[in-house]
Amino acid sequence: MKQKAWQNDRAYRAIVDDLLAYQEVQELANYPQHHHSDRLTHSIDVSYLSYRVGLRLGLNATALARAGILHDLFYYDWRETKFELGTHAFIHPRVSLRNAEKLTPLSNMEKDIILKHMWGSTWAMPHYWESFVLNIVDDWTAVTDFLNPVTDRFMTLSTLRWVRRRS
Repeated sequence: MKQKAWQNDRAYRAIVDDLLAYQEVQELANYPQHHHSDRLTHSIDVSYLSYRVGLRLGLNATALARAGILHDLFYYDWRETKFELGTHAFIHPRVSLRNAEKLTPLSNMEKDIILKHMWGSTWAMPHYWESFVLNIVDDWTAVTDFLNPVTDRFMTLSTLRWVRRRS
């Protein structure tokens, strides 16, 4: 099994390992996310990339890492479950925040990151730069999750063509 960079990043692991130890977080692996990924993998990817961007920009990387793990902490298939009070984009940040608050104390920044991570699809304007960062990283990760099979196939075909030309 290929090790991902986050698994070897001791500083990052020191920030999120307590969250990853919760059964409630591990259960996210049972839910599909963006067709080609599970929700736990997606959350870790968002968390780690947000953490790295936060470090580079001098932002609160700890809040980004922790809120990234918790930003999609809901237990339903969003393609099947419908709500009377609004769309999934509107409802799930509130559900995720409520679930996260049951697991661990959250700073005001972490709450804002989780609650506002769907800005653009909702009117909830972020109050912190960290909230904007996670929002953008979440969108980026969703697109790459969705396109992974296409890009993997393209890369395989490109590699095969290159090998044939070299032979």
